[in-house]
Amino acid sequence: MADRLKRYRSKRDPLRTAEPVPAEGPQPAGGDDTFVIQEHHARSLHWDLRLERDGVLVSWAIPKGLPPDPGTNHLAVRTEDHPMEYAAFEGEIPAGEYGGGTMTIWDRGSYETEKWSDREVKVVLRGSRVSGRYVLFRTRDRNWMIHRMDPPDDGWERPPASLAPMTPVTRARAPREPEAYAWEFAWGGLRALAHVQGGRLTLRSATGADITQEHRWLRPMAGTFGSRSVILDGEIVPLAGTPVYVAFDVPHDDGRSLLTEPYTTRRAVLADMAIAGPRWQTAPAWPGEAVAVRRAAREQRLPGVVGKRLDSPYLPGEESVYWIYLPS
Repeated sequence: MADRLKRYRSKRDPLRTAEPVPAEGPQPAGGDDTFVIQEHHARSLHWDLRLERDGVLVSWAIPKGLPPDPGTNHLAVRTEDHPMEYAAFEGEIPAGEYGGGTMTIWDRGSYETEKWSDREVKVVLRGSRVSGRYVLFRTRDRNWMIHRMDPPDDGWERPPASLAPMTPVTRARAPREPEAYAWEFAWGGLRALAHVQGGRLTLRSATGADITQEHRWLRPMAGTFGSRSVILDGEIVPLAGTPVYVAFDVPHDDGRSLLTEPYTTRRAVLADMAIAGPRWQTAPAWPGEAVAVRRAAREQRLPGVVGKRLDSPYLPGEESVYWIYLPS
């Protein structure tokens, strides 16, 4: 019988990597019902889907992760079979080695085979994060596509491809109840909505234009979200001469629209994301501190401040009295 792991071994040196490298010989027999999905931060972020079959893990690299609904197919690149021990592997593959980078288990569980051929694989996955029917079909050479066959979980909503930002009205004075607002700096930068999906970034201007290429320095931010799909509202601001993306709202999070949620809920979600990197950060906000924040904006020579009602929804494309701009 052919050695299914010959190619796998040829790519790895057990003295240089912690990955399991079993000796030649018969492989353990199982029930052909184990799957694992590993998040792989290598040269580019991707996810590895592995299905137990005849004593090995048949594997595909999926650059954008599993598609969340039947409306989108994702590329899946067939890679070498992996040993069964790999289903439990997490760790750091040394730089310079094949697949160098961080490997973590994103999900694992059992699966049921509906069809298995050289060109088409239909399975039902039952994991803690992924449950559903998927089909992998071969298109050319090692390139396959993966398609979700059943509808997504109840409540899941596809993020909009484009979203016009909400804007404030301009006032000379603070509202009568400044404590009902959270106060943020008006940065005076370029308004931009960051669409993150499958570890990839699409950056859109306030008019909906794709400005990703002009600001490709921001692309690494998308990888920090892993498989989480989000839309961020923010500004590109020159800080100490370097452009930085400052996020101050989140209209959509991982299949859930937050447009009708109050500002306080959206800010809590944003805080939970812990957006902090060399060129991206979360904008600070101070509930009720209109006078102090406006004074600080003047001292820092910022154009002004924005007060956002704590109970305000996010109204795409609208100039709303829920948000008030006060010049410095």
